[in-house]
Amino acid sequence: MHTNRLSHKLRLLGIFFALLAAPAVAEDASWEHELTTWRAQHVADLLKPAGWLSLTGLEWLQPGDNSFGTAADNKIRLAGNGATHMGILHLEGNSVKLLPPSGGFPPDLRVADAPAKTQLLTVEADNDKNAPHITIGTLNMYVIRREAKIGLRVKDSKSPTLVGFHGLNWYDPDPKYRVKAKWIPYTPPKSLTLATLAGTTYSQPVPGVAEFALEGKTYRLEPVLEDPAATQLFFILRDTTSATTTYKACRYLYTVLPTHGLDKPGELVLDLNRMENPPCAYTPYATCPLPPPQNRLPIALPVGEKRYHE
Repeated sequence: MHTNRLSHKLRLLGIFFALLAAPAVAEDASWEHELTTWRAQHVADLLKPAGWLSLTGLEWLQPGDNSFGTAADNKIRLAGNGATHMGILHLEGNSVKLLPPSGGFPPDLRVADAPAKTQLLTVEADNDKNAPHITIGTLNMYVIRREAKIGLRVKDSKSPTLVGFHGLNWYDPDPKYRVKAKWIPYTPPKSLTLATLAGTTYSQPVPGVAEFALEGKTYRLEPVLEDPAATQLFFILRDTTSATTTYKACRYLYTVLPTHGLDKPGELVLDLNRMENPPCAYTPYATCPLPPPQNRLPIALPVGEKRYHE
């Protein structure tokens, strides 16, 4: 009888601890599912016809006329499915005007999804969202500005990098690196000058700092706000795995905004499992911001995306 009562108590204890553990197990399963879904979407974004894998060129413009097309006599000679002489980009100061070539615009050349015509093109410093896209065949092009440099960014939906995509490399998910951070706002917000792999610099607002603990030590990371209306914080960081298994320059992490907004103390979750490679990890034609000194951590973060090219 004593043995039966003991066995019964042990079973009850087992059920009790299983019930205690159930919410944590369910939470872990939900988190892993969300992470898997996010990774799949990250790949899908890269594989879009005009995604980062489609980049095939970045041609810096010279003052005056810059002809572009597939023929050898253009200042900007393009590969891919397009016309021999597509147009002329006339650069004067920070202004770019699209002009027709001697034979007129190709009939299938379009600008902002309308037939091409002589026009000024929108060129904003370090902001390409409003740039009108010039399209023909498989090519998708637009003008960008980085400091005093203005260039033509070229994408091709049949680019070798896109066609030859061989999947991404990831560390296994590790909940240890999903950390809760304290949000400390800067009052007033400060500004940060970021260097890029293209050799340029630009300024971005830094609304505060995220402070978190990992393996008993406290670390801080400063995010930038890419747009005043942005609903995400953008962290540019590097850790010691960059010397071995992750992209050498840096990795990126996007998070939701802190619990009480940007201007009040609060909390936010840094899921370092979502660290991703910058576009420069896949193509030499991107202009990627590099981590500021304060975001170069002296520890290894063996989570998130690994190197694409060995």
